[in-house]
Amino acid sequence: MNTLLIKKLEFNNKKACGLWLILVGSVLGISLIFGGKFIANPIIFLAGYYASFYIANVNKKIRAKLSDGPASPFQIKMVFASIALLFILMFIIAGPFIPKWNWKMIWLGVSLATGLHFFPFYFVHGRSMIILGVVCTMLSICGYVFTSIPTVSFLAADSLVKLCFGIWMLFFSNPTHS
Repeated sequence: MNTLLIKKLEFNNKKACGLWLILVGSVLGISLIFGGKFIANPIIFLAGYYASFYIANVNKKIRAKLSDGPASPFQIKMVFASIALLFILMFIIAGPFIPKWNWKMIWLGVSLATGLHFFPFYFVHGRSMIILGVVCTMLSICGYVFTSIPTVSFLAADSLVKLCFGIWMLFFSNPTHS
């Protein structure tokens, strides 16, 4: 008889994820302020995104300070799979609109891809990633459906959601187990 061994997951890096969400939410908000015809300024967004990525995810001192323990090998694989999923989905959903520079569809596609890529992060950071994924995905879908509402409204809401989740995860969440 085969038995299935399920290893308990420890979600030890919620605070680092919270910092990441605060930074990315802030960068999106700032890029919206200076978006103009681009809706969200792509130069500000990309520069801020990569700087934020370094601060929250690469900088070993900050990661060590915010970590409550190591991630499992499975969780590390899920991080890379989720990031790969993000770029694959952006290519599929937003990519077709790049040749004509349809910024509305590009940013909604990026937003949808981002919302969907949060779901596999459940295995890394816990249930809050499912809730974040649902909210961000629904905001982007609403952007597609409610065409009379400016896209910047949905992206601003997305920015605020990331900020709120980030603040909660950084300052109020504790390590949990599945």
